Amino acid sequence: MSTTAELLKGAAELFPDEVVTSAHVRHLDLPFGAGRFALITLDNGFDHTKPTTFGPGSLANLNAAIDQVEKEAAEGTIVGAGVTGKPFIFAVGADLKGVELLKKHEDALAIGKGGHEVFKRLAALAVPTFAYYNGAAMGGGVEVGLHCTYRTVSKALPAFSLPEVFLGLVPGWGGCTLLPNLIGAENAVTVIIENSLNQNRQLKGKQVFDLGIADAIFEGADFLEQSLIWTANVLKGDIKVERPEIDRGEAWDQAVAKGRFIADSKVHGAAPAAYRALDIIEAAKDGDLQAGYDAEDKALADLIMGGELRSGIYAFNLVQKRAKRPAGAPDKSLARPVTKVGVVGAGLMASQLALLFLRRLEVPVVLTDIDQERVDKGVGYVHAEIDKLLAKSRINQDKANRLKGLVSGVLDKAEGFSDADFIIEAVFEEIGVKQQVFAEVEAVAPAHAILATNTSSLSVSEMASKLKHPERVVGFHFFNPVAILPLLEIVRGEQTDDAALATAFGVAKKLKKTAVLVKDAPAFVVNRILTRFMGEIQNVIDEGTPVEVAEKAVEPLGLPMSPLVLLELVGPAIGLHVSETLNRSFPERFTVSPNLAAVVKAGKRGFYVYDSGKPELDPEVVALLKQGDSVLTEEQTRDRVLDAVAQEIGLMLQEGVVAEAQDIDLCLITGAGWPFHLGGITPYLDREGVSERVNGKKFLAQGVASVPA
Repeated sequence: MSTTAELLKGAAELFPDEVVTSAHVRHLDLPFGAGRFALITLDNGFDHTKPTTFGPGSLANLNAAIDQVEKEAAEGTIVGAGVTGKPFIFAVGADLKGVELLKKHEDALAIGKGGHEVFKRLAALAVPTFAYYNGAAMGGGVEVGLHCTYRTVSKALPAFSLPEVFLGLVPGWGGCTLLPNLIGAENAVTVIIENSLNQNRQLKGKQVFDLGIADAIFEGADFLEQSLIWTANVLKGDIKVERPEIDRGEAWDQAVAKGRFIADSKVHGAAPAAYRALDIIEAAKDGDLQAGYDAEDKALADLIMGGELRSGIYAFNLVQKRAKRPAGAPDKSLARPVTKVGVVGAGLMASQLALLFLRRLEVPVVLTDIDQERVDKGVGYVHAEIDKLLAKSRINQDKANRLKGLVSGVLDKAEGFSDADFIIEAVFEEIGVKQQVFAEVEAVAPAHAILATNTSSLSVSEMASKLKHPERVVGFHFFNPVAILPLLEIVRGEQTDDAALATAFGVAKKLKKTAVLVKDAPAFVVNRILTRFMGEIQNVIDEGTPVEVAEKAVEPLGLPMSPLVLLELVGPAIGLHVSETLNRSFPERFTVSPNLAAVVKAGKRGFYVYDSGKPELDPEVVALLKQGDSVLTEEQTRDRVLDAVAQEIGLMLQEGVVAEAQDIDLCLITGAGWPFHLGGITPYLDREGVSERVNGKKFLAQGVASVPA
């Protein structure tokens, strides 16, 4: 049996580029004569912008620090030991860059075992141990603290989570076993399953304390000092830490059942991580920690060698890294300053845009529309949203007053836009209307102003074609709801120049949006793929497959909502309009469904009614449907839909709509909420053999979102 040190040395050889975390041991005398204390500080030598992680080299350093502390504890020269982090960061878990490099199951197993062997030693010391969560703590960072006897947390802690299930892993260094034994199964399921599957929701310091993960909470300013005073009182016996008894009866089983229900509703059995985590939580009921750790090791190794985790890491890297350096964006030094924004239109979309520009740029924003009532309504919407932020204490009264003072509405475009640097239109999706709007704006806007369109499917080049300066027109396509979905498709028209494009990317960054450069092709990226996806489902229904079979067919993808619920959200009329636009461009692949047209004509908002609280097919819609007699199974439907999507993506890449398949995935994750465990879509199509069946090759090279060869 190899020692922990040998295990970690072998793992470190597989991962030469690790940013290694050191574990400094320093000694201090606790207050009130409580005794000498060893404090281990985790620090990778960088500031808070490069958070501390655990790779094999880092674990080896912590192991060596524990060697020293263990010896001192055995000799009786210390009364306790603590673990804390560098300023603003405790530790954010395993180093995923290392996980990506693993090719063999036994190497993956070594990573799991290595973490357990080191962390377990904290629980086995001859003196009490303390974790001081001073800053961001995630994954293995949370788990190292769970192995300690006591924990304190900073009120200022901004983010605390076990995000593994979100990425396609399980909390594998004690999280699944220790957390339910500390705070009960129900709370553990919330942290490990529910929060992870809700877009990796984070806990703040107070929630960590309220859940019982931490035994005490202190202000951020003197957090460590207060934690050490508390520690001295605990060690002297002046403070007794009381923890509620854990219900190991029916409540535990109900919590696991609730977790399975949450997992089913989010991923429909399509992604294994949540279910593996729940199996370990279920088994942890009897309190056998070592059996739990062994189960975590096995689950970790199995999942590291599976496609879901590789897709999850790929998706994480897209959102964290590629999103920050958009492919094809021009030199940012070409961007012009934006000191005033104009918005053409004052409807809901235009008002949401005005609010976003106002909050992020904090410059004057002026709305225009065709009558005073609409203008007033638009400005009123922005004011009401600012009041909501004030009521929630997200901003103070001064800021609210300042923001309200910056937004205005006028009827006369000349008055509103003569000194604007960036003017965006959000009017009716009709090319003639948009050309007329741009002609009116160009006549009054300064020569340097960028003219942006929020079109979802129309040609930016055609929109600009009648202007004197088409080079300053750029597509700036947001996704609804604007405040929530991060994606911004930036569209380069045939004449758009680099200065206009650079300014658009500069504005996108200030808006905190994920900008992807897109060629001026029909419906750009997300709407083109979704329309092909939805269109194929609609075709299958029109040909005779029952609606519920067609809907259920794509459940294994684990999408945020079913296709027809999505259609309801988008609006059947908009869905029909986009399909008509694409049908004009690509009639051989994009159909216009007569049934969808009938639903729109009847003024229906969707296919379902919710009278009983859950969706049921609207009998009036059923009466409108005219179906053929070709009935497909769920599997046949799924194959047909995925083949259509793979074909469309292949064609889009050939046309150069985006630089690479990675940009397609980034768009679907950030603009349509497609799951991380699919990696967007192309890794899934590759994994399921669809890409090769349809296009004769995979979209991504081996090792990009899969186990390296």
